[in-house]
Amino acid sequence: MPQLDVSTFATQVFWLVITFTTLFIIMWKIAIPKITGVLEARQNKIDDNLNRAEAIKKEAEAAIEAYEASFTDAKAEAVTAVSDATIAIAAMTQESETKLAKKLNKKLAKSEKAIQSAKTDALKDMRAIAIDVAQSASEKLIGEPLDTSTVEKAVDDAIA
Repeated sequence: MPQLDVSTFATQVFWLVITFTTLFIIMWKIAIPKITGVLEARQNKIDDNLNRAEAIKKEAEAAIEAYEASFTDAKAEAVTAVSDATIAIAAMTQESETKLAKKLNKKLAKSEKAIQSAKTDALKDMRAIAIDVAQSASEKLIGEPLDTSTVEKAVDDAIA
């Protein structure tokens, strides 16, 4: 094998140094700056994406806070509306009950008056009927009609 021949070691070392130096300079001046540029561009893109993601996260958090605040406000408004409606309904119910009670009291008073009037009329009629019955009964029992004032007094005493 020619690589292991001792007589060619000096030339091999010479070409090794020239090749290594050339490759080192090419890598140092051309390849490594390009790789570094690509790595820096990649890192910049990653940093930009992370910054945008953080900004979007902050926007989402702000949107969530705004949503929760509006939800809380809407809930408070709903509670207020429900309580206002409850109060209004209670007032309307109370007003309706008051009107109905007044109507019923008026009807009750009219009915009581009608009953009292009917009772008075019935008692008057009953008195007249009692007087007629008493006169008829006494006439049949005694055979003679009694004096009307006597019968009226007896009926009034019995009614009292």
